[in-house]
Amino acid sequence: MKSSPLWTDKGFRNLHPIAPGLRDPNVQMPSLRDFLCGGDRRVPSGPLPAHNPLDDWRKLPGSGLRATWLGHSTVLLEIDGLRVLTDPVWGPRASPSRLAGPKRFQPVPVPLRQMPPIDLVLVSHDHYDHLDYPTIRELAKRDVPFVTSLGVGAHLEAFGVAPQRITELDWWESYRHPTADLTVTATPSQHFSGRGLKDRNATLWSSLAIRTPRHSVFFSGDTGLTDEFAVIRDRLGAFDLVMLEVGAYHPAWGDIHLGPDNALKALDLLGGGAFLPVHWGTFNLAMHAWDQPAETLLSLSAQRNVQLLMPRLGEAVEPSHADKATPWWREVDTVAIAPAVAETDAAPSPPKSMPWPLD
Repeated sequence: MKSSPLWTDKGFRNLHPIAPGLRDPNVQMPSLRDFLCGGDRRVPSGPLPAHNPLDDWRKLPGSGLRATWLGHSTVLLEIDGLRVLTDPVWGPRASPSRLAGPKRFQPVPVPLRQMPPIDLVLVSHDHYDHLDYPTIRELAKRDVPFVTSLGVGAHLEAFGVAPQRITELDWWESYRHPTADLTVTATPSQHFSGRGLKDRNATLWSSLAIRTPRHSVFFSGDTGLTDEFAVIRDRLGAFDLVMLEVGAYHPAWGDIHLGPDNALKALDLLGGGAFLPVHWGTFNLAMHAWDQPAETLLSLSAQRNVQLLMPRLGEAVEPSHADKATPWWREVDTVAIAPAVAETDAAPSPPKSMPWPLD
């Protein structure tokens, strides 16, 4: 880790300066009170439409490339006969506590124990909404390799993953699958790391490029807008599928998250491709309405002729012949929902050890 050009005596760092306008210095960070009580429509009024993809997964994708969004940044990629799982999170909260912290809106459409065999697990960085202890504990029981950013392997090993199954990458380093012609390259992102108050930037954060001879996929992890997207395109070529984070954005941390508008700018820098938005619709991690990223993307993509993929939870899509995006999330507000019953595990505030922003 210390031999990485990204390492300083204070931990890892972003290499490039923050572009003007990404972060508004006049906007304060939300307070704990804001986070607990502020904002409007920050959680859906009812269950989101979801689909169990197990039957779909039993059939091979005709194009050789298919993606199933399972919530937040968890996607099952089927790419030329291999199954690759990104940032797997099945746990109920993006938090170090079972009693407090952001709770997922609803369970993953497929229980983890029912998931088909996985050929590779990717973990972009160590934040709780991307590196989930109960999920990793369960996946550790499977004979599956993990690829992650520098330093995150220590977490995986502590969670039960055998060290010989862990590969840590610095930016621009690559991993080649031992039994298939698939390569994963860690690429730059503009973010930070840490699972507590005393370990900020102690591990690296990355975006990831997945390639076979026939197909290529880009997964952003968490990132702000940076010119490095153009460098990634120049060095690795265009992508058939681009998965970029669009939720949990705020003017006070506009340098470390994209949001819908900057995600479309990043897509342009990457050279286009079918666009699958991730990092939304699962946890309440910012002050905006839960469906604002989707509504904004739907409007902007129509103006910019973007091939936008907006599948329901658990809906498997092939980028080469996906249907036009439709606003399925609007169905939620048409359903009458009984008043919520107070949870017995509710707590008044997130644990003190959580970093801010939460992701």
